[in-house]
Amino acid sequence: MASDSLSRRGFLGLSLIAGAELAGGRGGLWLPSRGAPAIITSSRTRPLLPSGVQTGDVTDSRAVVWSRSDRPARMQVEWSTSERFTDVRTVRGPAALESSGYTAMIDLSGLPAGEQIVYRVRFESLEMPGDWSEPLIGRFRTAPAPGAAADRPIRLAWSGDEVGQGWGIDTDRGGMRIFDAIRRAEPDVFVHSGDIIYADQPLEAEVPLDDGTVWRNVVTEAKSKVAETLDEFRGNFAYNLDDPLTREFGASVPLIAQWDDHEVVNNWFPGMHLTDDDRYTVKSASLLAARARQALFEFVPMRRNPDESERIYRSFSWGPLLDVFVLDLRSYRGPNTSGLQAEQGPETAMMGDPQMEWLKRSLRESTATWKVIACDMPIGLVVRDFPRNGEPAFEAWANAEDGAPKGRELEVAELLSWMKREGIRNTVWITADVHYAAAHHYSPERGSFNDFDPFWEFVAGPMHAGTFGPNRLDATFGPEVRFNSVPDGFEGGRPPSDDLQFFGTLDIDPRTRALTAAIHDVTGALLWQTEIAAEG
Repeated sequence: MASDSLSRRGFLGLSLIAGAELAGGRGGLWLPSRGAPAIITSSRTRPLLPSGVQTGDVTDSRAVVWSRSDRPARMQVEWSTSERFTDVRTVRGPAALESSGYTAMIDLSGLPAGEQIVYRVRFESLEMPGDWSEPLIGRFRTAPAPGAAADRPIRLAWSGDEVGQGWGIDTDRGGMRIFDAIRRAEPDVFVHSGDIIYADQPLEAEVPLDDGTVWRNVVTEAKSKVAETLDEFRGNFAYNLDDPLTREFGASVPLIAQWDDHEVVNNWFPGMHLTDDDRYTVKSASLLAARARQALFEFVPMRRNPDESERIYRSFSWGPLLDVFVLDLRSYRGPNTSGLQAEQGPETAMMGDPQMEWLKRSLRESTATWKVIACDMPIGLVVRDFPRNGEPAFEAWANAEDGAPKGRELEVAELLSWMKREGIRNTVWITADVHYAAAHHYSPERGSFNDFDPFWEFVAGPMHAGTFGPNRLDATFGPEVRFNSVPDGFEGGRPPSDDLQFFGTLDIDPRTRALTAAIHDVTGALLWQTEIAAEG
């Protein structure tokens, strides 16, 4: 999807010109702008921006712009609808200090709807006022205004699972190549479905591969052990942004992020204790989660909810064609159990009552043609945890029993029945977590529970982690596999060098209002797609 006012080639050219001029050994660079510094010095005291820039939580009039300094400095953002930065607006931002891991972000407001926005970020040293960083340039498109005509196609991309199973940045193999493939697909927005980091999985410098070659990880101090301190969680997020392709992606594609388990520790739930994991001196998963959540909000461009500052579930409107509802299945869940409870209660919770009521209310109020539910775990796939109290335990909704809904499935059944009664149509679920890609169609005709309307669930990932699968499908809600990226009997744990890394796209045609769901591999090649007609 090429930009209307700023081409991809023009944007990249502008970025490269700025970088080349600044790297060319000149004493300074003149960058005229109202309220901006006139000269960027070449002093070693000027801030450096090691993690690039990112944009997230874009609406029709707002966007969170993020960056990180290497020292105490104050952020400044200039933005324009012109690649030449004419009619530029300058926004003075917060100080990046030790207390935030030197990260800073500005929630830009008053942006024009449905427009391509170009921005540049600078930091002024607080130790040496007047010394400014080089500018870093990014771009994004705001969402269409509410009620605007649906005159432009929309593309949403999604995936999850990043730097997992010991597979970090191998520069000789091109780094995290999937970010380049997703960027080249030119989505309007990217939903990261969770496992943004693997805080519980350190990296080794070298990993032998079965083809006789060696995977060579870049290893930082934070990635040499499991994350327990706030700085170690910060270091995990910073590590991913050491990859040039990831930074280029962040400057080009706006993000909507959610989390899953590995931002904290494998299969965690509130109240869990790591009694059997000798790697941890901190045994409380809730304490680890509090530190991980702070690092998440520091390093990911997410807007704070004014009523609940640590809330991750939220929604976004992309004009008359698309609303996205982002769930959080970690913060409010009960413990992982056998999932055989006959009635709902604290042990069966996944979303929890407040989030469930928010989702119902938001779906009821939505007037968008398509309602995409971004869920960090799949509905029907069986995801097992280690046995607890001598009984099988499960991570996701499904309990491997194909009969009537029980345990966490009761929450799904409640929601699906409510959607049918309310006439909520054109819903699509997107998810990751299981480290392979799939397309599932759910139908009451095939399930033991049948009080719901048919719907699709699309699974993508991993982005840069081990490839596994396929998982067994629980038949309770009548799922059917329409696509699977790995064959039955697949030997799991394959490295990213096998190219079995996947992302998905959803394209909405403004003329027909049809949605096309597709699965792509790490090269961007199309593996499978289906078109779904809009109802009503």
